Amino acid sequence: MALMVVGLSHRTASLDVLERASFDAAGAAQVVDALSASPHVEEVFVLSTCNRVELYCDVSRFHGGVADVGDALCRRIGLGLDQLGEQLYVHYEDAGVEHLFRVACGLDSMAVGESQILGQLRLALRDLHERGLAGGTLDRLLQSALRVGKRAHSETGLDAAGAGLVDATLKRAEAVVGGPLAGRRALVVGAGAMSALVATTFARAGLDVVVANRTPDRAQRLAAAVGGRATGLDDLRAEVAAADVVASCTGALGHVLDVATVAAAVLDRPQRPLLVADLALPRDVQPDVGTLRGVHLVDLEGLGSDLASSAVAEDLCAVRAIVAEEVAAHAASLRAADVAPTVVALRAQARHVVEGEMRRLASRVDLDDATRAEVDRAVHRIVEKLLHTPTVRVKELAEAPGGVGYAAALRTLFDLEVGPTGALPGDAPLSGTVADAVGRVS
Repeated sequence: MALMVVGLSHRTASLDVLERASFDAAGAAQVVDALSASPHVEEVFVLSTCNRVELYCDVSRFHGGVADVGDALCRRIGLGLDQLGEQLYVHYEDAGVEHLFRVACGLDSMAVGESQILGQLRLALRDLHERGLAGGTLDRLLQSALRVGKRAHSETGLDAAGAGLVDATLKRAEAVVGGPLAGRRALVVGAGAMSALVATTFARAGLDVVVANRTPDRAQRLAAAVGGRATGLDDLRAEVAAADVVASCTGALGHVLDVATVAAAVLDRPQRPLLVADLALPRDVQPDVGTLRGVHLVDLEGLGSDLASSAVAEDLCAVRAIVAEEVAAHAASLRAADVAPTVVALRAQARHVVEGEMRRLASRVDLDDATRAEVDRAVHRIVEKLLHTPTVRVKELAEAPGGVGYAAALRTLFDLEVGPTGALPGDAPLSGTVADAVGRVS
């Protein structure tokens, strides 16, 4: 069996597709039941948030599993695989583990470092237990992911990463505007987690905040929370014209602020500079906006350079190091687990031999109970001492990459019968798109 992840996120899919793909509890239960009946899928859980929809599976066949899971997602979305194209991705084995650990830390979120994802992982873990899958492959994976996420937030300053980007935006704004920001107008486009952080930080800096969003209710809730005003995306030209700072972080696929809109807004405003901060992935703002007179455009890459020597950048590096360390540890634990059946089989074979020889001795030599018990203990101690070093050593060796070969040698030397262990054979890629994976086998 092996881990496989199939999904789509704000990095690969449009907001419309993500909305159609999102699962409520009932929908998640239905797809779990359907995939559990697949001959290629042993276990599965669904991770569905505003940023992503992902299915994590323990599969017996890579190509069969990716076809079944991809088909389930396509049916959910109501689009064919040919229409989804590159929006669906697949991660396999260690790449899947690394992806989940990055997700658990908030490194793959629109608002870097957000911790809400840990709550979603806890719900997935609870669902696994309710379905009687405690102790299985995905249970152990989720337990590890939760530990990694907690480490990232407790051992580093990851929680400040998103705030660091907003602080860098404020510093850029002060430089562009040429003075204090208090009393200036800020337009925040979007109403998600990152937008909430931006709006809150802007309001604390004394800016008058306007929130523009495709969904009016969400814009109104965020605006009310920061003492600002809400508007729709239809009014972007007028709101950009009135603003001194614009920050966009919607997560939409395509440009929310294009050159035409901003150019028209510039015509309607006095001759004063405007900072436009694109905090979205993929980009919200058309890059050519930065060529307009009086408009200063900065994106995540530019803000990242501002943070390159800061503690935030160091914290992100520290989190990535934690993820790499935990991926290696998880892989080592899986290799050690693969060896366990071999060790169990070796000890079972030894017990079988000892019991057979003790029966043979009893049929030939008349021993009293006390003597028989002492001989039995002595033989068992001898066998345990003989087996102790090789079994401990094979477990240690198995934790290193390629170490499962030692267990294979042990099975061959002692002619042990053990069920299948280790990763699945074949040429399954570590990461890629579902379209590519299905194309290779179709």
